[in-house]
Amino acid sequence: MKTKKLLFVALAVFCFTLVAKAQRGVRIGYIDMEYILESVPEYTEASTQLEGKVQRWKQDIDKKQKEIDQMKLNLSNERVLLTKELIEEREEEIKLKEDEMLQYQQDRFGPNGDLMIQRRQLVQPIQDQVFNIVQEIAENKKYDFIFDKSADVVMLFAAKRNDISDLVLRSINRAARRTQATSRKEEKEIEMRNELSEGQEGAVTEREEAVAAKKQERELIMEERKRVRDSIRAVKKAEFEAKRQRLIEERQRRKDSIANARANKNNPPSGNGDGN
Repeated sequence: MKTKKLLFVALAVFCFTLVAKAQRGVRIGYIDMEYILESVPEYTEASTQLEGKVQRWKQDIDKKQKEIDQMKLNLSNERVLLTKELIEEREEEIKLKEDEMLQYQQDRFGPNGDLMIQRRQLVQPIQDQVFNIVQEIAENKKYDFIFDKSADVVMLFAAKRNDISDLVLRSINRAARRTQATSRKEEKEIEMRNELSEGQEGAVTEREEAVAAKKQERELIMEERKRVRDSIRAVKKAEFEAKRQRLIEERQRRKDSIANARANKNNPPSGNGDGN
């Protein structure tokens, strides 16, 4: 009897769960991984550095290709003057250069090249972090499915209210703030900040941005005032130096005039020699 009662209760709970889930419906969310990556400063900085490497690799390939083109042109122009053995030697040299260039391309841009490896190294840590955060959000917010909008999943329509990308970014920023804390006081401030709701944190962020904007505006005003002061000082200094130089030159002219007068007094002009 007791077993039947327990079975009945379990069945009732199971049915209630099914009904409750059916009533609330399936909850689906999505993220935009590209948007998240572009919003993480560490990723954008490293991505810029990687792009610089890619441009240098492309320049190296262009340089190699130009060398090969020049070798082919030289061979074409000199072919009639060369023996068969020399022609074959030149062609072999060109073939070696082409193979070298193709290998360089493969090493840099191939499926297992430096570009793919470094991109994986760049993206993988953030992807792992996003995956863990998505799992946590899904459990806490009761999501049934969460998709990646930027992946190969075809999404013909996606309501913005189902986008949890900003939630993920918020968690990433929280983790970054915790690792950047340098004192116990900063850690407490960060913990208090992390306990705020999304709306509260948004309001705090707006206030911080407004304060930062005012600070930047004050700094720009101070820089402009300093520039004006420096400009005025430079003009005054130039005027002072010009006046000082004029005084030095005037003093030197007076000295030269006195020296000339004394020289003429001490050395009067000689007579005509007639004794009168």
